[in-house]
Amino acid sequence: MVGSDQPSVSKDKPKALGNTVYPLTIIAVLFFCFGLVTNLNDILIPHLKKACELKSDFQSSLVQFAFYGAYFLMSLPSGMILQKLGYKNGIVLGLLIAALGSLLFIPAANTRLYGLFLVALGILAAGITILQVAANPYVTMLGPSSTAASRLSIMGTLNSLGATLGPFIGGILIFKGVDYTIDQLSVMDPGARNQYLNSEASLVQLPYLLLALLFVLLSILVYKSKLPEIIEYGKDDITDEEPNARFNPLKYRHLSLGIIAIFMYVGAEVAVGSFIIRYGQFLNIEGFTLKMGARFVSYYMLFAMISRFIGIFIIGKYIKQENILKYYSTIAFILILISASSNGIFALWCIVAIGACNAIMWPTIFPLAIAGLGKHTKKASSFLIMAILGGAIIPMLVGYFSDKIGIQHAYLINAVAYAYVAFYGFVGYKKKNVNVGVSMVKIV
Repeated sequence: MVGSDQPSVSKDKPKALGNTVYPLTIIAVLFFCFGLVTNLNDILIPHLKKACELKSDFQSSLVQFAFYGAYFLMSLPSGMILQKLGYKNGIVLGLLIAALGSLLFIPAANTRLYGLFLVALGILAAGITILQVAANPYVTMLGPSSTAASRLSIMGTLNSLGATLGPFIGGILIFKGVDYTIDQLSVMDPGARNQYLNSEASLVQLPYLLLALLFVLLSILVYKSKLPEIIEYGKDDITDEEPNARFNPLKYRHLSLGIIAIFMYVGAEVAVGSFIIRYGQFLNIEGFTLKMGARFVSYYMLFAMISRFIGIFIIGKYIKQENILKYYSTIAFILILISASSNGIFALWCIVAIGACNAIMWPTIFPLAIAGLGKHTKKASSFLIMAILGGAIIPMLVGYFSDKIGIQHAYLINAVAYAYVAFYGFVGYKKKNVNVGVSMVKIV
């Protein structure tokens, strides 16, 4: 039973996986929500910078620090929660926490306190973290390991659909006020400026109220569903660890380097998307507005969605996971270098095109990093989800250097991150201290 103590592994044969369409459909909806919620942050960054009168790109990057910092703080507790509650009840808890964080946007907007917005984002992200820690290994194990990347690509395609719609819908709901510039606000009557900024802050209430309702409805659906529990079963692929030893990811080269790869990839993906609007403003593109910038963020995610859809059919079938990873990360590296030496709309499109490269990185890095870890898969997943901290740190670095040298050259930090991901695709994924066998699971 879900949520009950897990039975000890015996020599009995595991149950067949059977029909996995239903549980994968539920998880697919969650992946859609991940993308929808996460990429609303790219709209929040420029909006809260104006509404809360922030002075720098570094301050505005704290939106991503609060959101992705929660991943770091909650990843290991999430793994323990799943060990205790199981996948189904853990998912219900994560959805309810995410709903609470979404509701906190209402008092945050009423008070226009930037700190309260950050707290709301942190709580929202804490709930999403539990969902992520549950969903990724769940998808990986529901089927043959050879096609795990394809299944994650399917989920990633739906994630990208949510990510594409998030900025588009957010741009419509949040950027519907008058787009006054900083110079125009500075000469405005204090009373009128305060009234305008209050009205701008209030525009975030509706989308996050709708998100809260969505999370509550999903929690009810999952609670009433017959979502199966997966238990790692059979021979443990790890051969060099004492039965009661504490799990140490540093002992497994492909996992420890994969943790860094996730850190770098997520950090670069978030930093690139977070500052697309700021990038367009810096390039002084004629007629560029916040609404126009929101569309470019959507294009960035649309490219990712198309690329992930293609990945469903080619990753693991026609091109090895590690090969497609090294090719795409190298292309992303080159696109940043070209953009840094270009100007105008072409330079912006080079950045937007990186979305297509990002699309396959998560579904290739994740299965490569947990390959052969047997009963330690949940713990390894927690460490990998913890590495999403890169989405908090690297955007802050980009924001800091943007204030010093300009956003265009600050993007070179992302190029360094993609260079490391390419290294992982070339050699970092290779296993040591692990004898790869047939990983088995059973559904209860």
